[in-house]
Amino acid sequence: TFLDYVARISPRSAPDSFPGREAKLAYYINAYNALAMFNVIDSDFPENLNSWRKIRFFGLRRFPVGGEHMSLYSLENDVIRPLGDERVHFALNCMVVSCPRLPKVAFTPEKLDRQLEDETRRFFSEMRNLQILPDRKLVRVSSLLKFYTEDFLAKSPTLIAYINRYAPSRIPAGFETEFMEYDWTVNDRNRGVAGHASR
Repeated sequence: TFLDYVARISPRSAPDSFPGREAKLAYYINAYNALAMFNVIDSDFPENLNSWRKIRFFGLRRFPVGGEHMSLYSLENDVIRPLGDERVHFALNCMVVSCPRLPKVAFTPEKLDRQLEDETRRFFSEMRNLQILPDRKLVRVSSLLKFYTEDFLAKSPTLIAYINRYAPSRIPAGFETEFMEYDWTVNDRNRGVAGHASR
């Protein structure tokens, strides 16, 4: 039912229904997450999104969004990212192990800022996304920050400065940054990794 709505209605096709940036952003985050979930189901639950599967999943498959047909790549990079809130990277879930957790409730315009703040803090509170190693003066962080470095540096002078806005423990000056390998295994309860995608 929701995907049928997404196919027909969007901020582009019905701008009067989405007054303000928050309404647009909440719609597009929810649409992306639903389309990614549908894509996994409709692709017969691939084991992972490595190599050519990633290209097909994100770039080649197109879905109707407000009467336009677009890929998940285009929806994220041409529509969502230009709205200018880097925290969306902690709210978008492509259904693989290293993705941010998928909330059990939809994003809404009225609560969007608080929801994005909560998801960003939650992301950096998990050891699978952030590890501070004082003995080595090293920060190990999710490759999400490598994929979208320019978005985070538009808000903070360095990646560590950005992380320090949300991390439970402050990272001291002088630490090096290392990116963790991204796990493109598709979440599947039968493989015991679904907990990474849902709460």
